[in-house]
Amino acid sequence: MSLISVQNLTFAYGGGEPVFDNVSFQIDTDWRLGFVGRNGRGKTTFLRILAGELEYSGKISASVSFDYFSYNADSFARCFKSPEKSYTAQSPVLGATRRVLAGIAPEAEKWEIESEISRIGLDEEVMSRDFATLSGGERVKAMLAAMFCRRGGFPLIDEPTNHLDMNGRAAAASYLRGKKGFILVSHDREFLDGCVTHILAVNKAGVEVSRGNFSTWREDKERRDNFEEGRNRRLEKDIKRLDEAKKRAAGYSGAAEASKIGQGPCDRGFVGHKAAKLMNRAKNAERRREREIDEKEGLLKNIEYSPDLKITQEEYPARVLVSLRGVAVNYGGADVCSGVSFEIERGDRISLQGGNGSGKSSVIRLVCGYAAASAGEARLGGGLKISYVGQETSDLNGDLDEYARGFGIDISLFKTILRKLDFARAQFDKRLEDLSEGQKKKVGLARSLCERAHLHVWDEPLNYVDVLSRIQIERMIIEYKPTMIFAEHDKMFCEKAGNKVVKL
Repeated sequence: MSLISVQNLTFAYGGGEPVFDNVSFQIDTDWRLGFVGRNGRGKTTFLRILAGELEYSGKISASVSFDYFSYNADSFARCFKSPEKSYTAQSPVLGATRRVLAGIAPEAEKWEIESEISRIGLDEEVMSRDFATLSGGERVKAMLAAMFCRRGGFPLIDEPTNHLDMNGRAAAASYLRGKKGFILVSHDREFLDGCVTHILAVNKAGVEVSRGNFSTWREDKERRDNFEEGRNRRLEKDIKRLDEAKKRAAGYSGAAEASKIGQGPCDRGFVGHKAAKLMNRAKNAERRREREIDEKEGLLKNIEYSPDLKITQEEYPARVLVSLRGVAVNYGGADVCSGVSFEIERGDRISLQGGNGSGKSSVIRLVCGYAAASAGEARLGGGLKISYVGQETSDLNGDLDEYARGFGIDISLFKTILRKLDFARAQFDKRLEDLSEGQKKKVGLARSLCERAHLHVWDEPLNYVDVLSRIQIERMIIEYKPTMIFAEHDKMFCEKAGNKVVKL
């Protein structure tokens, strides 16, 4: 057992607002630590600081070195400081998987890597395949297994679930549950509950460390927030009362000063002396009240508010919006799925499920009219208006106002929804291509919520989106019951938001 001690950590990008401001906490290297917080709160930044990539103020003490894993990072092993050990997970030229994994864990014996591959749920045959031919989920699992074969490094695992289907997430959670210690950033509640023993949470008010999984932390956080809300209401009343008393006192002293100028003879020396005493008392009282106001305002906590979202759909005149009968979809010269039959009726919230490569995205594109069936019959209702959110965000560019105008949506409503999703006002001035992946996904979701449609079609909308925003979206779907079809690997979201399941 050893500690990672963070003392007075302060960091900001390019002289902007601090991501961390004088933050201190301790964590144990034996913990399986889940790292949670809203998008933009600094989770990846903290991992990069630990990995030695970013300069910071303060002190971090640790008896371990750090190995950073991010499937979408420019380099898997950036923290290894060696160009020949820079592994880009999506590179098409890495060669045989066995050689790639041996490069990640050069100290490990061949049998050790094969053993880890088996533990994480991969067949041994992937070792002889070209790395470029592996699916995204296979690459993630293979690289995780290799990371845990390294000697002495403490794993920093950044959002590994974005390319894992439900079965892959369950296998990865089971694998991580058998490991000794790591820091894991994930937005999948069930995945976190399945493998962590402690939670490190970045809140508005600072950083907190607690024992337990995500669900126990969330329950405790809601209890504390409810208590703080009541306390805050009382403090705000006290502040208002003190502020009003301060204004009244200022009025009294002003009236006394004005009485020196009046009608008829008077002892102006006496009146002036009296006014000065009243003014002095008022000033002292004002200073006392200002101190009290400052003290009470300092007690107000930044509660993690998750305002309710709203979705408004136009009602389609017919009962059935989309009908698929024995449909096959061809991609790259081969059918990725076949024999697909289902209908989307008004009020359906269909969770489209299946493993990686089963054809979910192809079916969704077919529903949207972006692809044609190679067999069977696909019928879309006449005049059907669809709001689509796709997996990719690489096409986002320009600014938010241009983006909103391009889709013909109300800019004010669009930005209001983004604010409810914890989109900082400072982000409104950024170009879309400069936003984080989580922020880009929120842009697409907010746009979709602004569109007047009969049917909402979402393809893996929650990749990179933080847990609290997922809960907001889930809550909205449960309340407003929009007609929709979505493909998503977050099992808890699927169970709560959907009312029908179609499996491919």
